[in-house]
Amino acid sequence: MARFWSAVTGWPCAKVEMPGNPFWVVAPDDDAPPHLVFVEVPESKRSKNRVHFDLLPDGASQDQEVARFESLGARIVDDRRQADPGGWVVMADPEGNEFCLEG
Repeated sequence: MARFWSAVTGWPCAKVEMPGNPFWVVAPDDDAPPHLVFVEVPESKRSKNRVHFDLLPDGASQDQEVARFESLGARIVDDRRQADPGGWVVMADPEGNEFCLEG
């Protein structure tokens, strides 16, 4: 997941070794917040996300970003680009966590 979100954000990721609880951090180069922290757990996703990201394309079109995210392993859950109201795409990361890509 850290590698996926690193590719989405363009931020580097690094593994942090801690006894009994290693985790991955995805953060901007300048080490300024925010930091995304990924801790591996044995359970799979079973219900609605507790956190839901809404992302805005930066320097690319929404269609280009949808294609890029799909190439990284995301999938479209609900395409609201042409719906009323609309303008966004609900996507799921490789583990099924949903996020929106705004128009």
